[in-house]
Amino acid sequence: MTTVSSGASSPHLHQATSVALVMRRVLVALVPTLIAMFYCYGPGALMQWLWAILVAHAVEALMLRWRGLPLQPHLSDGSAAVTATLFALAMPPWAPWWLTVLGLVFALALVKHAYGGLGHNLFNPAMGGYVFLLLCFPVAMKAWAPIDAGHAAPGWIESLVRLAGGASSMADGYSGATVLEYTRTQLRAMKMLSEITAQPVYGMLGDRNAQWVNVAALLGGLWLLWTGVIRWQIPVAALAALFLTAAAFHLADGDRYASPLLHLFSGATMPGAFFIATDPITAPGTPRGRLVFGAAVGLLIYLIRTFGNYPDGVAFAVLIMNGAAPLIERHTQPRILGAPA
Repeated sequence: MTTVSSGASSPHLHQATSVALVMRRVLVALVPTLIAMFYCYGPGALMQWLWAILVAHAVEALMLRWRGLPLQPHLSDGSAAVTATLFALAMPPWAPWWLTVLGLVFALALVKHAYGGLGHNLFNPAMGGYVFLLLCFPVAMKAWAPIDAGHAAPGWIESLVRLAGGASSMADGYSGATVLEYTRTQLRAMKMLSEITAQPVYGMLGDRNAQWVNVAALLGGLWLLWTGVIRWQIPVAALAALFLTAAAFHLADGDRYASPLLHLFSGATMPGAFFIATDPITAPGTPRGRLVFGAAVGLLIYLIRTFGNYPDGVAFAVLIMNGAAPLIERHTQPRILGAPA
């Protein structure tokens, strides 16, 4: 987004916006999600975020220096902070420090700067780094509280020890399946959904912890819509496609397929719909294209969660559709005024 200088000859409609302003608003919208992560998962979530912010700016500075670009305007535009925040929200709260370093190096150096930097990347950097870790280090990426954890999350000292990669008394107690993964595994073991969701880790809407993270992301996403930072087509189409697909399968067999609410308020559904899929650089720019893109993301999330090998699917769905975004945009251009239909 650019503004036209006052010296231009023709009258222009000025919009007081910039990359830095947009990024700041996205960060403000993410504050409720960060608070919910801290409330639900303890200090480990906050430490992961602070460490990701530090690493992301260090990697960004190194890449800018290597490319011969000035540091101050690029480091202050907020793009590295947004990438770091989205990446940290996807990471397990008690993952070791080196995972974050590897993931952000991949995200910023390869997914972002190798394509030419901000505005030129084909894929969402945060999700690119996350999927890289998920494929290469699947065991280390499971540092979530297991289903049968009956104790509170680690405190500050314990979380710091886990982040530093050291052994701790809770090392085994905080490596386990997420609720989505547990649900899928139990359904494949021919257990009934009513029996599975009787576990105390399920809340009113979905995952007992993730439901509040998703509610917080929904509130932040609605604020972004209200301020005009994002358009409505992608989040509405993604959530509608996920809801309708999940409802169809659930109505067909409620004992085998999870309810639409469980899908909407578990995993990274709301952060994915409002903060990740709406990235204007990696999504189509046309209104119809955004609708197609969002609907495909929602459908892929359900298919990957239900029939794929990974329990969440948000990152994979977004990256797949990032690759298809140029094609979608090419075939959804609005008709030129006066041109034949």
